[in-house]
Amino acid sequence: MNLYLRLLLALLRAWRQPAIRPGDTIVRRLTVLPNDIDVNGHMNNGRYLTLVDLLLIEYFGRLGFIKHLLRQGWRPMAGGSFISYRRGLKPLQSYLLRFRIEGSDANWNFMRFEFVDQENRLCAAGYVKGAVVGRQGLVPNAESWSLMGLSQVEHLPEPVALWLAGESALMAAPRLA
Repeated sequence: MNLYLRLLLALLRAWRQPAIRPGDTIVRRLTVLPNDIDVNGHMNNGRYLTLVDLLLIEYFGRLGFIKHLLRQGWRPMAGGSFISYRRGLKPLQSYLLRFRIEGSDANWNFMRFEFVDQENRLCAAGYVKGAVVGRQGLVPNAESWSLMGLSQVEHLPEPVALWLAGESALMAAPRLA
């Protein structure tokens, strides 16, 4: 299925599904489509994060965040992700994609995602971080969350804290020649 069609479906679900609160988990049952697979005969590693992006859109749409973002002239920005793969998903295999916000800091929101097969085995899991950007740069979470009338999820799960430490070390490492 074309990714634009998947994007349209994510936007429609965000509009039609009930509103959610920060910390709620949304779950989507999906199928590995032929254009999702790589030369090894399983879902391409890049496709996982593309599907996570679609759930991110649905999640923040259902939170009511997208309408506030557009009114302010802000735009969403991904700041990184980490993912670990445990089991491959095969063509036409059905799976669940679970997604929720688990924490935030001054500027970034951290969302956990899980790909789970029919036997309830974890196939891949990780985190993605996102922020809001305005004309002056990153919009503080205190401002964006209060605009929505919501309380910020001020918590950093241990895996996120370790990821951020590793990210700092990575960005400070000598550059490749």
